[in-house]
Amino acid sequence: MTTSGTGTTGTATDTHCPYCALQCGMRLRPGAGAEPAEVLERPDFPVNRGALCGKGRTAAAVLRPGVRLTEPLVREDRDDRESPLRPASWGEALDRVAAGLARARRRHGDDAVGVFGGGGLTNEKAYLLGKFARVALRTPHIDYNGRFCMSSAAAAHRRAFGIDRGLPFPLADIAGTDCVILVGANPAETMPPALRYFRELRENGGRLIVVDPRRTRTAEQADLHLQPLPGSDLALALGLLHLLIADGRADKDFIARRTTGFAQARAAAMAHWPQRVERLTGVPVAQLAAAAEMFGEAPCGMVLTARGPEQQSKGTDTVSAWINLCLAAGKAGRPGSGYGCLTGQGNGQGGREHGQKADQLPGYRSITDPAARRHVAAVWGVDPDALPGPGRSAYELLDSLGTDGGVRALLLMGSNPAVSAPCAAHVTERLRALDLLAVGDVVLSETARLADVVLPVAQWAEETGTTTNLEGRVILRRKAVDAPPGVRSDLAVLHGLAARLGVPEGFPEDPEEVFEELRRASAGGQADYAGISYGRIRAEDGVFWPCPAPDHPGTPRLFLDRFATPDGRARFAAVTHRPAAEEPDGPDGAYPLYLTTGRVVGQYQSGAQTRRVDELNRSAPGPFVEVHPVLARRLGVADGEPLAVTSRRGRAVAPARVTDTIRPDTVFMPFHWGGDGRANSLTNPALDPVSRMPEFKVCAVRVEPAAGGWGKGGGAGEAAEPGERTQRMEPTQLTESAARSASTERTGRRTAAAGRTASGPAAVPGRAS
Repeated sequence: MTTSGTGTTGTATDTHCPYCALQCGMRLRPGAGAEPAEVLERPDFPVNRGALCGKGRTAAAVLRPGVRLTEPLVREDRDDRESPLRPASWGEALDRVAAGLARARRRHGDDAVGVFGGGGLTNEKAYLLGKFARVALRTPHIDYNGRFCMSSAAAAHRRAFGIDRGLPFPLADIAGTDCVILVGANPAETMPPALRYFRELRENGGRLIVVDPRRTRTAEQADLHLQPLPGSDLALALGLLHLLIADGRADKDFIARRTTGFAQARAAAMAHWPQRVERLTGVPVAQLAAAAEMFGEAPCGMVLTARGPEQQSKGTDTVSAWINLCLAAGKAGRPGSGYGCLTGQGNGQGGREHGQKADQLPGYRSITDPAARRHVAAVWGVDPDALPGPGRSAYELLDSLGTDGGVRALLLMGSNPAVSAPCAAHVTERLRALDLLAVGDVVLSETARLADVVLPVAQWAEETGTTTNLEGRVILRRKAVDAPPGVRSDLAVLHGLAARLGVPEGFPEDPEEVFEELRRASAGGQADYAGISYGRIRAEDGVFWPCPAPDHPGTPRLFLDRFATPDGRARFAAVTHRPAAEEPDGPDGAYPLYLTTGRVVGQYQSGAQTRRVDELNRSAPGPFVEVHPVLARRLGVADGEPLAVTSRRGRAVAPARVTDTIRPDTVFMPFHWGGDGRANSLTNPALDPVSRMPEFKVCAVRVEPAAGGWGKGGGAGEAAEPGERTQRMEPTQLTESAARSASTERTGRRTAAAGRTASGPAAVPGRAS
C-alpha cells in the first residue's frame, strides 16, 4: 500500500500546522527557488477557521535545506563522545545503532535499552515506536516528553471520569458557555488562534476568570483575574468549592444522580475556609467570593486547565480539585459544560494513546491488564507473556541513563530533553554517560549534539500521517513536498533497525498500512480508532474518537449520557492542600523567591525548530527573567541588565525584563533556550506520585545581578551545549502523609511569602500567567 499527498486544491495540499495541539488547518503550495513551500490559509477547517499564529505562518521555513539535517552523522571515533560528528551513509548509521542496542542487551539484558519519544510524533510513529520497544527490543523502558505535558490532567481525568481526552467537547463549545475558569493557561501566546473562542464567549455575554501568577495577554481579556502564589492552585480550587457549597450553589440533584464520593470531597473542602485560602494563595477573600459566585450562578460553565496547575508534584490532586468544582456545580456531562485540559504538544493526545507511554498499550489500554495484553499481542503476532511490563516514567528513565541497572543504550526520537527536562544539567550528564545515544530529528538540537549517531528524518510537510488534536479529533497531515535526498521517515528508520535486530516483519514503512494496524490494535479500547480511516478523515475534516465502527459517527461530546466508569457516575476525589516540594525559605534565606516557567508566543517548546526561523527570532530573540519593579529596585537592576537566577540544582543567566504584570515575590523564565539562559537548569524534578509529572512550575530561587553579563548559548538559532556539572538528583515524590506532616511547618513560610518579596515589600494581589 502506498500513500501519496492527496487532498490538493490546485497545486496546494490541505494539511495541518506542525506545532501546538490545535493542529490548525493550512494549505501548503510548493515554493520556487530557495523556498520549499508557501503556507496558505485554509478557512474551511473548523478549529482555526483560517487563522494562523506566527509559528504556523512561518512553519515552512524549517523545510529549507540549510536549516535542517539532510544526511546521517556519526562520531568520528565511536569510542569518544567528544570526537566530531561526520557524515555517514544510512547503512553505516543504522548498523551502528543496531550494533549498540544489541551490545547493550547482550552485556546487561533487555532492560538496558530504552526508547524516548515525543508528543509531536504522528499516531503512526508513536504506535510503531511502542511496538518497536516491546517487540524488537523487548524492553519495558519507553516513555516520552508528553509525560512533561499533561500527564497529571490525564490521571485526574481518568480518576474522575474513567477516560482521558483533553477536551470532552469541541473547542467551539467554549464560545457558547456562560462562564469559563481558565487555570494556568495563556492561549494568547501558546495557541493564539484559540483565543477567538474566549473573545466570542465574552461577546455572547459569558464571563472569563483567569487564574495565573502573571497578568498575561490572556489574563488581560478576563472579567476577573486571580493571581495566586505559584504552587497554590490546589488550595485555591478547594477554597472555591468551599464557598460554592457554603453559599448553597451546589447542584444537589446532579450530585445525587451522576456522581459518587461527594461527602468525602465536601469534608476536605470545608477545611479550606476563605481566610485560610487567602493566607495560602495570596488571593483576597473578596476575589474568591466573586469567582465562586460568578461560576456558581452561571447556567453552564467550564473549567479548563493547562500546565500551570498540572506541572506540579501534586498536579493530579490539583486537577482533581478543579474537576470537583465542576461536578459540585453540576457543570459536567451536559452540553456547554465540563472540565477540559488544553493539551500543549501537537500530538500530545494521540501520542500517549497508542503505546509510547511506559504503562500503556495501544487504544489507551493498561499494560498490566491481561485482556489488553492478549488483544494487542494477537494483533502483533506475539505471545502475550513475551510483552514486557511497565517501564520507568520519563524523568526516571532519563535519570537512570548510564547507571548500573539503568538504561545503557537509548534511541531518542522527536524530543530535546537537554533543554526540556527538569534539572537539565543533570539530564545532560546522564545522556553523556550512555554507551550509545542515537537521535532521530529534523535539526541538530542540543540533544542531537550529544549523540553517537544522528538520523535525519522527514518532517510534517514531507510525509503523511495522523495526529489527534486537543479535542480528540483525529486529523490527517498530508505530504505536500518531497524530503531532501538523504532524509528518511521515522517509520523507515524503525523498519531498518528492526530488520537488523532480527525482526524483519511487522514494521511497515507506509503510514496508512501502520494506521490500519493501529485501528485493529485500538479496537475495543478506550481510545478506539477502529472506525476511523484515512478516507473518512479526508471527507469529514477529522473524526472524533471513540469511533468503534465505520458507520459510527464519532464522539464529539463525551459523557452526555454516562461517564466512562463502571457505574457510569463521575467520581469526586477527596484531596487536600499540601505545599510544593520546594518553597522559598524566607527573606533572609538562600532561596527567597518563587520561580515559574512557561512559553512565549514567538517560540515553541525547546525551540529546536522555531529558533531557526528569522521572523520568530526577531519577536523572541532569547531568554529573559521577568521581575517586578519592586524586586528590580531592590536588586539594583534596570530592564535589559543581566540577572543570575540560582536554585539548588543550577544557575541560569539572562537579561531582566522589568514588568508589573508579575507578583513581586515571583520571577518567570521561558524555557525555549539552552546555554546559559536554560530555565530548566533550575527546575525541580520532584514527581507527582500518580502521574510522575515533574514540578516545573514552582521552585525556590535567588536572583542577583550577574557579574560579567550573560553570553553562552540560548540566543536566536543557538544550539550550544549546556556546560554545568551537578550532583546526582534523585527524583522525589510527596506522599499524602509526608505532605501533611510538612504542611504545618511550611504553611507559615508560605503565608508570610504571600505578602512580601525577597526583602519584604508587599505583593500586589489580583494579577495572573
